[in-house]
Amino acid sequence: MARPELTNIRSPKVKAARRLAKRAFRERDRAFLAEGPQAVREALRLEGVTVELYATAEAESRHAEIVTEAARAGVPVHPVSGEVMAELAQTVTPQGVLAVCRLLHVPLAEAVGADTRLVAVLAHVRDPGNAGTVLRTADAAGADAVVFTDASVDPYNGKCVRASAGSLFHLPVAMGEPVARAVGHLRERGLTVLAADGSGERTLDDVDLSGPTAWVFGNEAWGLPEEILRSADEVVRVPIYGKAESLNLATAAAVCLYASARAQREK
Repeated sequence: MARPELTNIRSPKVKAARRLAKRAFRERDRAFLAEGPQAVREALRLEGVTVELYATAEAESRHAEIVTEAARAGVPVHPVSGEVMAELAQTVTPQGVLAVCRLLHVPLAEAVGADTRLVAVLAHVRDPGNAGTVLRTADAAGADAVVFTDASVDPYNGKCVRASAGSLFHLPVAMGEPVARAVGHLRERGLTVLAADGSGERTLDDVDLSGPTAWVFGNEAWGLPEEILRSADEVVRVPIYGKAESLNLATAAAVCLYASARAQREK
């Protein structure tokens, strides 16, 4: 039997999903929105994470495997009009498929264990696009976990989820911990805590990165506060060989994480 298409943007179901664009409702409902085929595919690979799926007729035709996988997993699929998808989506040009997912983060003690070798810590990072890109980079570099401290952006922010390109579903994410507590736990687990900051006296070229390492990355505009720099085992800067004043957060994080990944694999 054909499923009825949702066409009313004021329907209770649409309004319940749309409100997940706001952090307060995400926390209350313990759910968030994953928009676009890449994010939805990765969400469906995790059992019990996807609550329901919304798709336009065009998207159902283009991404039939997603709808099939959702049905196989017992996930309700709701056909929606273009107007309803535009209401649900947080992008100017929606890709026509969107999922409601359960929150994924885990306690810090679960995310970072005795065998953890590479961690990215986001301290006071407020830009969701940068945060999502760092999460994606950490995943690509083979990091074991990403930590969003209590003063950082919500990893379930729509822009952050999109920028992670599905990586949010790939590795443990801890959130809400004060920086000092996170650094203490990382050190207890045997990781060297390195603060990535332009004020560092030593560069990536001067530091042994072959051991278990946690990189702490700071705010896009003002970097890391003095107390965080003091709490790290070492403050390290990315060497600038040309005339650029600095690197942006996501690029610097990529350089640092891949330097660690390469050193650890060579060892």
